[in-house]
Amino acid sequence: ALALGRLANYSDDLAEAVVGNEILPQLVYSLSEQNRFYKKAAAFVLRAVAKHSPELAQAVVDSGALESLVPCLEEFDPTVKEAAAWAIGYIAQHTGELAQHVVDAGAVPLLVLCIQEPEVALKRVAASALSDIAKHSPELAQAVVDPGTVAYLAPLIQHPDAKLKRQVCSCLAQISKHSVDLAEIVVEAEIFPNILYNLKDIDHTVRKNAATCIREIAKHTPELSKLIVNAGGASALVDYVAEASGNNKLPGIMAIGYISAFSETLALAVITSKGISPVKSALISEPEDHIKAASAWTLGQIGRHTPDHSRAIAEADVLRHLLACMIHPNSSDDLKTKSKRALKSVLAKCTHLQALQPLLRDAPMKVQKYILKQFAQMLPHDLEARRSFVQNGGLELLQQLSE
Repeated sequence: ALALGRLANYSDDLAEAVVGNEILPQLVYSLSEQNRFYKKAAAFVLRAVAKHSPELAQAVVDSGALESLVPCLEEFDPTVKEAAAWAIGYIAQHTGELAQHVVDAGAVPLLVLCIQEPEVALKRVAASALSDIAKHSPELAQAVVDPGTVAYLAPLIQHPDAKLKRQVCSCLAQISKHSVDLAEIVVEAEIFPNILYNLKDIDHTVRKNAATCIREIAKHTPELSKLIVNAGGASALVDYVAEASGNNKLPGIMAIGYISAFSETLALAVITSKGISPVKSALISEPEDHIKAASAWTLGQIGRHTPDHSRAIAEADVLRHLLACMIHPNSSDDLKTKSKRALKSVLAKCTHLQALQPLLRDAPMKVQKYILKQFAQMLPHDLEARRSFVQNGGLELLQQLSE
């Protein structure tokens, strides 16, 4: 059986051969009849087959495997439990329908019991399986939450084992993402401020999964975002974005954007936590457009509230970089759109004319219109601004534009 498992694990063609040769029913039979070594090996083969595709996982379910795998979660031997939990997770990961089969087979309460076992490897696999069930829909996440799961997961945020923390943060994120109610259940388990410490974990995947969990909570309501900020979340996220690299920055940048979007007070908390600078760096120096686009969106959310907010963005010299992303021929459509929207929303509030003037020269007509509108509002009432506008060549530029 172990050899079969290794073969099936290796490629989906070999896994299909295992299914085609009617081997699954024999394995399922041995799960309920044989000794623990054989059970482990049989569960390994089922996992190896199920991992490749929804179709192969469905073949495993059709062979009656869940009815035999779920009782293995109650075995005395922790390694048998682990093998069964692993196979169950691999079945659930593909689609909501397959995850529903896992729930209907009664796996969730037993996986929650596995989380409470002393063996760290078993805890990891059980948390991972619950995460794979919860990710598909609010209903499945609710099924995961119902046996009181979150109360057992939350304390493990501080566990010394990095791989376990990864799975726990991921599972809490997959629960939180679906609805306000589910996010509130996670928050009520008092994961703050402890989850913020994971943003500084030695393990970079723990950091990323913690940031993702915070993002999934922050996006729902101003109250949840405020709770994160009050726990010290704004400066923790800012530090995280400054230290992370590449794709790992993304959940942090988006969390800052969601928090800033809700209110001027929350956006101000991000500004006072020095949040503009690391997001601006990501906009400038990250090679991937989707990270640049998220950064542009977040900067727009920070700057769009009041003249003070947009001044903070303007003084950080963000506007010309947004403009550059917007007009660069190699920028993706999404990056162009997000940069343009961010620029417009910040310009609409911007009264910091020194920052606007350099943009006039390079901006396309559509953006020039917004900049000139701000000048038209400000210049008639501000002698100092008029003087500096003329001295810095603004009048000359306007004459060129009007020609």
